[in-house]
Amino acid sequence: MKRAGIATRLAALILASTAVILSLVVGYSFMVSREGMLDLARQNGALVAEATVHRIDAQLRATAKVTDTVAATLQDAPMDEDFLRDLARRTLFTNPGIYGTGIAFEPQAFERGRHFFAPYAYRKDFAIASTTLGGADYNYFAMDWYQLAREMRRPVWTEPYYDEGGGNALMVAYSAPFSRRTAQGLQRAGVVTANIDLVWLQRMISEVRVARTGYVFVLSRYGTYVAHPNPDMIMNETIFTRAENLGIASLRDLGREMVAGMAGFMEFSDLPGIGAAYVSYMPLPDQGWSVGVVLPRDEVLAGANRATRIMTGIGVGGFLLLAMVILLVSGTITRPLRLLTRAAAGVARGDLDHRLPAIPTGDEVGDLAASFGRMQASLKEHIATLTATTAAKERIQSELRIAHDIQMSILPKTFPPFPERTELDVHATILPAREVGGDLYDFFFVTPHQFCFLAGDVSGKGVPAAFFMAVTKTLIKVVAERELAPGDILAKVNDDLAADNESCMFVTLFLAVLDTRTGELRYANAGHNPPLVLRRHGGPEWTQGMEEPMAGAMPGMEYSTGTLTLHPGDAVFVFTDGVTEAMDATGALYSEERLFATLATCHEAAAAGMIRTVSDAVSAWAEGAEQSDDITMLAVRYLGPDGTKQEG
Repeated sequence: MKRAGIATRLAALILASTAVILSLVVGYSFMVSREGMLDLARQNGALVAEATVHRIDAQLRATAKVTDTVAATLQDAPMDEDFLRDLARRTLFTNPGIYGTGIAFEPQAFERGRHFFAPYAYRKDFAIASTTLGGADYNYFAMDWYQLAREMRRPVWTEPYYDEGGGNALMVAYSAPFSRRTAQGLQRAGVVTANIDLVWLQRMISEVRVARTGYVFVLSRYGTYVAHPNPDMIMNETIFTRAENLGIASLRDLGREMVAGMAGFMEFSDLPGIGAAYVSYMPLPDQGWSVGVVLPRDEVLAGANRATRIMTGIGVGGFLLLAMVILLVSGTITRPLRLLTRAAAGVARGDLDHRLPAIPTGDEVGDLAASFGRMQASLKEHIATLTATTAAKERIQSELRIAHDIQMSILPKTFPPFPERTELDVHATILPAREVGGDLYDFFFVTPHQFCFLAGDVSGKGVPAAFFMAVTKTLIKVVAERELAPGDILAKVNDDLAADNESCMFVTLFLAVLDTRTGELRYANAGHNPPLVLRRHGGPEWTQGMEEPMAGAMPGMEYSTGTLTLHPGDAVFVFTDGVTEAMDATGALYSEERLFATLATCHEAAAAGMIRTVSDAVSAWAEGAEQSDDITMLAVRYLGPDGTKQEG
């Protein structure tokens, strides 16, 4: 597959960056325009709702004021039927917004023996007609407009209702109780009512223009549609039943806020017949009603969408023009680079005498061509030097591999080491951090019943540590054959190592001699990590620490000998600090505590199993982190003089 050139990549990078910036600008502009349009929609919706509320409230307040005035007049007005009928007619004549008005008396209140009396005037065929309400077919005492005002003893607005027998129309009533002044004082006499035809309300909101397809609706105090563009919904459905039927939870939330007398602005993703829309709402507090204004989102955001389309078109045109200019300019700039690339490919194939093109541009490309010429000459010289250096390095690597093999060959590595001896189970392992390391271990029989084992850690790494380790191992074996105590062995080895030790190297050592007949273990420690003793019927325990100096640093040091008894089945685990100081990727150490916890699970494991368990735990802890120190482990399990695990 052909790789894209610099010109192509440069153009792609610039154009991609431009496209991202353009997209961000257009997106930001759209968001700003959208927020501006939404703020404007909120303001317009609130203004329309407020204007509608004022228009409705003005009519309803006027009706209430007229009704309250009539109720106050009746306190001292003559109890004349003609006067009352004329009062109702004159009220309608001077208040064209009122559909009908009536004066309903309490039983016997107008005249004795008369149970019902309610002169009522209403509009009919552009004229004012009169009638008298009350009777078996129209018991106004049981109607809301009468009962509410009478029982609450104050003016009230009723819920919208169909007044059959009165106005025979959908209407809302304002009722005010009135009293008559008598010799005994004011006596409750009846209720004055004024009705407003909801056709007037429907006609008024239909005249309100909201964008192109928006509309206004009115809810009663219980959420019933009092006015709506769809006449079938008026007084037949509530906003809550509509929300339930349509499955729109947000419409139910809107109904709750409107019925609660709150004002606000709410967004809807899908209103029936409108789609995505916003609703601005405001209460009519005196009546407990609420006015809602529906604003279609597409119409609200039409300006923002149109501006975004124009900006997008301009941006795409500018983008295409910029692309042509960039491709033309970048091709001119990168032509010398293409010539130089082809020449460099010849040099890369090994032809160090390949002719380089002359590029007299006087810019960075010309400097690059000159640098390639100097590099060509330097490469010839470097290759010759590298050939000699590589040969020398390979000799060193070969010698290190040989040194590693020699180092490993002097350590016991055949297990089990003494298959004919059943008193012991021994296993050891060493993992150098480099090709060669400074850790050591050894084990051997000093006498047929005296088993000597040891582990140590030389200061430093690499070849010097490996040599010092080999000398230390040899000295220990020679001195131990004299059947000295472990402390005396370390003292002698220390003196021999310290002699002519100009490099000031030293070694930490733990050395122990086990009597396979009795289980007595004598040991000495020259600055080494104290080993762990694993009891067959108990947890691991640290050997008593003898804080004595490392071997080889200075002559004349004395080392003490400690003693403990191993029972059949007990084991000793010796290790170097490469185990406890193994680090994970964060630099945290494996630690003596984790080693102790790991060995607590190995009280009956074989020596090889013990070492394998610890090795796996250390590897899991390091999780692939580079090994920083040599790791050496030696495990000796005492099986008893007859080779069986007996009770201690």
